[in-house]
Parts: sequence; C-alpha cells; structure tokens
Amino acid sequence: MTAVWSVRLFCWVFVNRSLTLENIKCYGFDMDYTLAVYKSPEYESLGFELLRDRLVSMGYPHELLGYMYDPTFPTRGLVYDTTYGNLLKIDSNGNILVCTHGFEYLRGSVADCYCSVDEYYPNKFIQRDDTNRFYVLNTLFNLPETYLYACLVDFFTKSSRYKNCMKGFKHCDLFMSHRSTFQDIRDAMDYLHDTGTLKERTLKNLDKYVIKDPRLPVLLSRIKEVAKVFLATNSDFSYTEAIMKYLLDFPSGSKNPKKLWRSYFDLVVVDTKKPLFFAGGTVLRQVDTDTGKLRIGTYTGNLQHGTVYSGGSSDIVCDLLDVMGKDILYVGDHIFGDILKSKKRQGWKTFLVVPELVKELHVWADKASMFEELKHLDIFLAELYQHLDSGSQECPDISAIQNRIKMVTYGMDLCYGKVGSLLRCGSTKTLFASQLLRYADIYSTSCLNLLNYPFSYLFRAPLVLVSLSCLTILEYHSTRPAYIGPMIPSL
Repeated sequence: MTAVWSVRLFCWVFVNRSLTLENIKCYGFDMDYTLAVYKSPEYESLGFELLRDRLVSMGYPHELLGYMYDPTFPTRGLVYDTTYGNLLKIDSNGNILVCTHGFEYLRGSVADCYCSVDEYYPNKFIQRDDTNRFYVLNTLFNLPETYLYACLVDFFTKSSRYKNCMKGFKHCDLFMSHRSTFQDIRDAMDYLHDTGTLKERTLKNLDKYVIKDPRLPVLLSRIKEVAKVFLATNSDFSYTEAIMKYLLDFPSGSKNPKKLWRSYFDLVVVDTKKPLFFAGGTVLRQVDTDTGKLRIGTYTGNLQHGTVYSGGSSDIVCDLLDVMGKDILYVGDHIFGDILKSKKRQGWKTFLVVPELVKELHVWADKASMFEELKHLDIFLAELYQHLDSGSQECPDISAIQNRIKMVTYGMDLCYGKVGSLLRCGSTKTLFASQLLRYADIYSTSCLNLLNYPFSYLFRAPLVLVSLSCLTILEYHSTRPAYIGPMIPSL
C-alpha cells in the first residue's frame, strides 16, 4: 500500500448504510471528543492521575501513586467483571476473546498462568445483559478508569499484605471485594465530574489538552449554508462556553472571520443528560449567558436564535428546529449515549466519530502483508476441503495451518496495543465493532472529514453477501473511492 493511499484512508468517511447528504436538513453535534477533540494520551493521563489521587485520598494505599498511565494498555469497549475483577474483551454474543486479571493475561489452562480463563468462565462466555455484574467501558472518558481497574488488581495481587481470593482481597479481618473497589472508582469518577475538577484542570491548560483546528469553523459555516445546525452536549454552560470559544475564536488575521461561537449554531442545548435526552428527557430551561445560571420555569416558546437552553429532549429539539428524525444527521463519539439511543429511539441518521481508527488504519496499512498472508491461508484451507463432502472419510491435517493462522493473528493483534484492536480479535468482531456496524450509518476518524465531500453526496454502502475480507474491500474500492464500505475486517 502506497503512502498516498495510506493518507487517503484517514480522510475517508466509511459507510454501513447508504445515506444521502442532500436529504439531511439538520446536523447535530456532540461536543466532547466530537467537536472538542482531546489530545491523547495527555488528556487520559490527566484523568488517570486525578482519579488515582482521589482514591488515595479516600484511604487507598499510597503505593498506588507509583502507577502512571500507559496508553498502550486500555482500549474502548472492554467489560469489567465486578465479581472477579477481570477486564474482558468480548464479541456481541458475550463470548470472551481476551481476559486480563490486572496486567496478567489469562489463557485456557493453568499451565499458562497462575489462573485460567476456564476457572472463572467455564464456557468462555458471559451474560453481558447482566448489567449488575458486567460494566461496559464504552466511552473515551472510560480509558483512565479502565487502566485504574487493572492497576488496583495488579497492586493488591502482588502485595504481600493482602491475600488473594477469587472475589477480592483479604487483609487481617477486612475483606475488600472487587465489587467494592469498582464502586469506589465509580464514585471517584463521579466526584471528578460533579465537582468539575477535571474540567477545571483542562481549562487551565487548553493548549495542552484540546486540539484547536482551523477547519472546524469552516465546516460549521459550510453546513449552516445548506442546513440547520445544533449542539447537544452533556457539559454545563460555563465549560461549553470556554471550550467552544477556544475552538471557534480565531485571530482577526486568520481566514476565519471572527464571530460569536453561538452564531455557528441554530440551537445550543447543554446539560442534556444523554442518553435520557433521547427518551423522556428533562425540563427545558433557558440559560442566562451572562451569569451561567438557569432561568426559572419550563421554556415553552418558539426557538430564539442566540439563546442557550439546558436539558430538554430530542423531541423538543425536533419541534424547535421543525425537523423530523429522518432529516437529522447526529454526530457523536459515544456508541451508546449518542449513536445507539438516537438511532433506536428517534430514527436519527448517525455519524460515529472513532479517533482510534487512526491507529487501526495505520496497522491495516503497515501490516498489509499479514492480512494478505491470512487471506492466502484461508484460501489454502478451503482448497483442502474443496472436493470433500459429508460422505468423505478423509480428514485433512490442518494443524500446521491453524498454528500459522494463530501466530499471524497474534502478531497482528499486538500491533494495536496490549489488549489488541478496538474492532477485532483475530477473525472475530468485538462487541464495539458489532455495535458500530449496527447503529452507525457512517463513521470516521473525525467529523472534519465531512469537508472532503459535497453536501449532495451519496454515501453508498457496497452490496455484499454478509461480509467481505478487508483486502477484498480495499481492492474493490481502489478505483472507486466514492463507495466506501465497512472497515471491519472479516478475515
């Protein structure tokens, strides 16, 4: 794959279901990790340190301060087992693809490690609908939290002061369950958000933590020429005001004419409390933009341009902007709070921002030879059975091919990070990938990639019989970049 081809990949918008931009009458945007892209790993490191320090202040051992954030370990979409303290990568059915206890990777037999996957999960399967036990870490804000779960298990497992038990750790007469540490971390995370500690630290050093891209005001201005635009964020007004001013306020000498950030939007709604926003919602109130305080009473009037609202629901947004669900393309980064709920409950068109695709595409481009080898191994395997049927007594020896497939897929997975790819494990799609394919109409590394397409563009999903291999997709699109299909490899 040429360098030019690799660069083009990062500018594409990928398609799961055909979508005509000409039919979109309204574009909606989330703010955090969508319009406001936080620098990685600096932002995750900040979140981890604040979370870790909060736990220590709650009484956890000071030795935890020795742990520093490692961006190569956590990935989105992992599931935390609050009973056994394990981090799990699973597929959409609950089959376990990767299992770690702290930083220890659990395998199929005791010989591989001090404890096997079978001891915890005899069927290598979990009931992922058991939300009381299994917690899905689906957002980019969850990355510091994900790493801290592993750090705590690692520390208590290795510490001579604590006795390891299946469901926690014992110290003299005290028992600390994995569920209790999970709840402590969740409480610490809520504390950081409720007190505004993370936001305060972010605002003190915006250049360090937030990417400022001059293309953003260009995109919003162009969209507003052809459609209505709204912002719907869970953040409060004061934080939203500071972030959006930073992102859209450019010097007078720049190509972007200076204007109020709110003028880029027809409607601004803060404190939306998604995913509740896509169900019953909350009371819609006006925000006093001078003081940041909410005005008393429920707002029931017509849309007032330049006004900032708080709360409300997706139905109210449709009413204020006079659009229907099918007319809206909503852009967000949260597979559950932004994409799944807006698609299932409102029928909005959806655009999922997946910053991790940059890493995924780099591996895909750099390790094309490994994908090619897997493709040939699959073909060779098929040829061994080509002339056999249910009446055949012959049993081909495929052990060498199986071992080679395992070696190549393992080496390829390591290229993504310590827990592997966000989208796949070997030839199996992860839970995150399955949700992406099901609920996101289109997706890309950044919403700014919309700049590469006219607003009359037809994003057309390719006609495929169930799935294509990633290399087949690449070959199919090598001369037809207008029809970009699913990027999830099915090897």
